[in-house]
This record gives sequence, structure tokens and C-alpha cells, in this order.
Amino acid sequence: MYIPEEITSRSDYRECVKFHGHTCMGLTIGYLAAKFALEHLEVKRAVDEELVAIVENDACCCDAVQVLTGCTFGKGNFFFKDHGKMAFTFGNRSTGKSIRLVLKSYVFDTPEEELRLRELLSSGQASADEIKRYEEISETRIRDLFNAGPGNFFDIKQLAGPLPPAA
Repeated sequence: MYIPEEITSRSDYRECVKFHGHTCMGLTIGYLAAKFALEHLEVKRAVDEELVAIVENDACCCDAVQVLTGCTFGKGNFFFKDHGKMAFTFGNRSTGKSIRLVLKSYVFDTPEEELRLRELLSSGQASADEIKRYEEISETRIRDLFNAGPGNFFDIKQLAGPLPPAA
């Protein structure tokens, strides 16, 4: 899976990988969501409970959210709501400002040719040219996603209303 070096070379991304155990698109999506939220909310990693993170799935992305935000179950500022969505809500208890990011449905849409070539690769029947073509298609699609920025990955919504109470 292609992930731009400008992301994989960052020390905070490497910390996420160290915690999670491997690099994958799920971890990277959580990384992008948390980075965007911290910047938008104008906060740094939580020391205590000043920052809140609510995740709506229990996938790889959650590990990056915990590492970057400092929100954890133990501190009582990391919440899991099992909605099966790649969605994240982040809130700053000090300012009351919060944001919800929902992964756009097309992020994992894969063109038919790429799917066909992936199947050939998986079955061990792909020729060298097919392997090369698959890598080109996949890398180009993913690079285009990353180059367009967080707005290309997420529907972004400002929220109003109370955050979960402190532990």
C-alpha cells in the first residue's frame, strides 16, 4: 500500500506505527483525522482530559488517534461508539469547540481494472507487466487522494453542543 513519504517519514507517524505494529491505510486515516482535528481545534496532545476523542469503529485508525491526541480509555477522554463508521469526533473542553470527520465513501472505491489486477496478484497469476500496471494504478489513485488534502478524505462538520463529561 502506497503512503506518501512525506507522511511516513514524520516522527509522529512513526510513533503511531510503533504503537500499532505496522503501516496501513487504516492507521494513516486515523493519523490524518487526528492531525487535522488538533490543528483545527488549536490544541496539542492532551495531558489530562482537556481534549476528547470519540471514534465510531474499532479499527486500526483508533491507535493513531490515541497516540496523537493523548486521549485514552484510562484517562476517560477516549470514547468508542460502535456505529461501524469511519467517523471521528474531537472536542476541546476548554473552548467547547468540536469537529466531526467522516470518511468519504469513495476513499476505498477501487477502479475495476485495479480490482481485476489485484485479484490476479492475489492468485499468483499476474504477469510482470500486470504487477507493474497494478502498482501504477494503485499508487496514482492513492497519491491523488493524499495530494488533495484532508477535505478529500473527510466530510468535515463543526459541532455545537456538550461534550461527554470529564471522568
